[in-house]
Amino acid sequence: MPVRADDLPEPAVPSPPPGLVTVGRFDQPPGYGVHRPGGADSWLFTWTTGGSGTLGQGTSRVTAGAGDLVVLGPGVPHRYAVAPGARHWAFWWVHCQARTSWAGRLGPYDVGHRLYAVSAGHGRRRIETAFRRMLADARWTGDGTPPDPAPPADGEVAVAHGTTARELALCCIEEIVLVATARDRLSRSGVDERIRRAEALITADPGAPHTVRSLAEGVSLSPSRFAHLFTEQLGDSPTKVLREARLGHAARLLEATELPVERVAAVSGFVSPFHFNRVFRRRYGTPPGAYRSAQRRIDG
Repeated sequence: MPVRADDLPEPAVPSPPPGLVTVGRFDQPPGYGVHRPGGADSWLFTWTTGGSGTLGQGTSRVTAGAGDLVVLGPGVPHRYAVAPGARHWAFWWVHCQARTSWAGRLGPYDVGHRLYAVSAGHGRRRIETAFRRMLADARWTGDGTPPDPAPPADGEVAVAHGTTARELALCCIEEIVLVATARDRLSRSGVDERIRRAEALITADPGAPHTVRSLAEGVSLSPSRFAHLFTEQLGDSPTKVLREARLGHAARLLEATELPVERVAAVSGFVSPFHFNRVFRRRYGTPPGAYRSAQRRIDG
């Protein structure tokens, strides 16, 4: 039976302000739990390193063990606690405003009500290091040498107040999302190795002059067989996957660089700036220039 957040006994706990990046590591005993009937204004990323916890959002619920990344989107009632029967729950957590481009990476792992659950497989050491680096970077003023990551103490929390610290912390989160979803995507069972390789080619360099024919030749399939197998196994055509990858690449360039929109279109694989503007607006609901301005207001 679904469990409603409003019915849980844990006390309501306010979330950190949405404009900050707040990171910490807890190791909590049985009985620990947080309940937010109104959800949070920011995104919550959790990475379990030991024990287990339960996380629910709306009527969706998951149990997280070591190596699981669970992300809760804003605005939906949520709760999380040490899992029933578990001796403890050790986990990293981050509250922040997610970059728009992360949605495409997390989308396939949505279990409902903006709750995303990813098993990171063999990327655990890299992800653990990224969290430690984020904790150190959040405290950096921008003067002197950036601090080296160190093993965290239980209950340690840092807030990235400065622009440099905040940007470095967001880069760490982006690395975590990329590593976790890449590993999980590559380990999917039942997907033909040739189709995985073609998808990896698209993801690695969306701006390259890929075509259905060139991708098919790269994995030794005929274009027609390749297109059929790709669509059958991944649920979308290679043309659509390529277009989405190029749009996501363009969105990241708009967020992180000062390249002119026409240049962003070109290096993202779009031959026509007019076509780029049209499909970008259809995908993100706003023209590229307005998208960049809106992201700057959020990050600033």
